Amino acid sequence: MDAFEVNQLLAESSRTQQPYLEFLRVPSLSAGLYVLPVGGIDTQQPHTEDEVYYIASGRGAILVAGESRAVVAGSVVFVKAGDEHRFHSIAEELVMLVFFAPAEYANAPSDE
Repeated sequence: MDAFEVNQLLAESSRTQQPYLEFLRVPSLSAGLYVLPVGGIDTQQPHTEDEVYYIASGRGAILVAGESRAVVAGSVVFVKAGDEHRFHSIAEELVMLVFFAPAEYANAPSDE
């Protein structure tokens, strides 16, 4: 079994000073912690895999395929593969668990 504590993931994320920390990867799924500060800019591009965001804490909004919606602690958002999406209007630091299926970049074209 693999088990994770969000507080430990937050500490590791803080050490790496990166907004995204992948903490689980198997062929069928990957998971990460994504943290965006108040007023932060989300620069992500569409992914080739479906993804689910669980908002653990914070307050802001997400734009998915032209539709905007508020998010708060407890919100769950599904983004299908290829959809443009980004978080915006971040009023309280967003701490999110992100799940990709299959694992992130599993469907990305190879560089060959």
